[in-house]
Amino acid sequence: MQNIRNFAIIAHIDHGKSTLADRMLELTGTVSPRQMRAQLLDSNPIERERGITIKLAPVRMEMKYGFENGQFKIYPKDTKILNFEFCTLNLIDTPGHVDFSYEVNRSLAACEGAILLVDATQGVQAQTLAHFHQAQKLGLTIIPIINKIDVATADIEGTKRQIHDILNLDLDSILFISAKTGQGVPELLEAIINRIPPPRTTADGSLTRALVFNSNFDPHLGVIAWIRVVDGQIRTHDKLFLLGTHTETSALEVGFFTPERKPCPTLHAGEVGYVVTTLKDISRLTVGDTITVMNQEPSTINPLPGYQPVKPVVFISLHPTDGSQINLLRDSLARLRLQDSSLTFFPEFSPALGNGFRVGLLGLLHADIVQERLEREFGLNLIAAAPSVSYEIITTNHELSTISKAMDLPDPSQIKTIREPFILLSIYVPEDYLGAVMQLTHSRRGQLQNLEHLARIIHLTYSFPLAELLKDYYDQLKSVSQGFATLDYELSGFYPADLVKLEVLVAGQPVDAMSQIVPRLSAPRVAKALVERLIDLIPRQQFEVAVQAAVGSKILARADVKAFRKDVTAKLYGGDQTRKDKLLKKQKKGKARMKRVGRVDIPQEAFLAILKVS
Repeated sequence: MQNIRNFAIIAHIDHGKSTLADRMLELTGTVSPRQMRAQLLDSNPIERERGITIKLAPVRMEMKYGFENGQFKIYPKDTKILNFEFCTLNLIDTPGHVDFSYEVNRSLAACEGAILLVDATQGVQAQTLAHFHQAQKLGLTIIPIINKIDVATADIEGTKRQIHDILNLDLDSILFISAKTGQGVPELLEAIINRIPPPRTTADGSLTRALVFNSNFDPHLGVIAWIRVVDGQIRTHDKLFLLGTHTETSALEVGFFTPERKPCPTLHAGEVGYVVTTLKDISRLTVGDTITVMNQEPSTINPLPGYQPVKPVVFISLHPTDGSQINLLRDSLARLRLQDSSLTFFPEFSPALGNGFRVGLLGLLHADIVQERLEREFGLNLIAAAPSVSYEIITTNHELSTISKAMDLPDPSQIKTIREPFILLSIYVPEDYLGAVMQLTHSRRGQLQNLEHLARIIHLTYSFPLAELLKDYYDQLKSVSQGFATLDYELSGFYPADLVKLEVLVAGQPVDAMSQIVPRLSAPRVAKALVERLIDLIPRQQFEVAVQAAVGSKILARADVKAFRKDVTAKLYGGDQTRKDKLLKKQKKGKARMKRVGRVDIPQEAFLAILKVS
């Protein structure tokens, strides 16, 4: 155990975590030059295309090292020398986007140390702070490093001051690297060995406990638990017991990640690896559970501190354009759920869109990625209704219910109070853009809680409606700050608000998937902006289509999609005018009938347009 170091790389999105992991894999000889490619740990095609990490990714690196003339030196694995030392480095690469913060928290709980990566061209940003404070809470040893020092626009001295002033870390503890070129990475590996402590054990070796920090489902092998062995050891063919779900299983295979799965006979205390179980139902294995072996009395074993269950904060409705694909959609969501424990879904029916599923997610990026995976990996063609949040409704009978769709809102006469979810929104913005950011946030019902000066950066804390974040607030924030502002948030609770249901009617028929809950004072403005946007997106028909927005029976805004004009007289060659009049009159009657019974197909872009109306 003294030669093991478990650590994670944490940073804001796009600061170079995966690139640094690539250099470590190269230097330690974990991956051969022939197999090496950029962002090796980002195995999902969507991760690679977007250049972001979505899922945590563990990898075991075995490093030979020594000192020549007092200088730290890493030796190739096949080097045959007598005087060398050996260290096992267990790295967990983590996502940087706020939607996937729960992945970071799970990674940190399996480690003793964390590399805090800061981009020299951007400085300390919102997620940098969020991950730093989480690592501090867990008591991890933190190694601050400044990346991209080779870039011409790097502000190394300014970033050093930010790390010292904002994070209160010692200037002498900061390392400087270029993950792209490899400059400074050997010194970082030396610091990992010297600064991060070896794994701690809480037992004498007679007790076996392992923490489940992730899981996935293999169609051939079944449920695979990703574990950190805290006490004792787990061997292939051991009989295992899950303390959380009181489930018995067996270890068909144990091993570690290189980054592919590599079997080994035993996982010892302090090691990070995986266990292939006999389970076929992933719901029997919960992330945060404790695994022990069956030769111990489970009632005498204290479970390891686990994780808080992840609660969805964003809900979208997914409907297949082809109704016959509803079973495929259900099976596809179930398969995604096996790999993403934060995903929830349940069936629903929409008069406009037919059968579908209400899907609970962690944010807009999470929603976007789930929809893209469903369409790409399972061949589905989907319509996604506008994302929404859950609301608490207190009725006049003092009953409490929770809804996530505007169409489920009871009649106003039955509602005593509507409570909507608020978040504690942290914004980091250069002082030059402070006024524009504050003006934007106040216009979205944000209430300033705190303003703090951190060097040349201002830290704003707002109480902010989550529903406003789901619209285009983030895009607008980037726009008014020219891309320099960053944000982080956490749920703070449900608070009363004066809200109403805004319905959209197309050709006189309500489109429930477009209805939304909005502040009463904003309803007229939102209604007008919404219908103006929709008439540009709904295709023209052979009859005029009215697009209306209403609260209750009151129409707040209306616009019409103009009809095509079909020249029914084109086939006539001269002749009596009455013949033309007869054809035009017949066309008029036909259009009137189509207007009564005609169906208007609404494109996906029209549903997404609701997000852009602020």
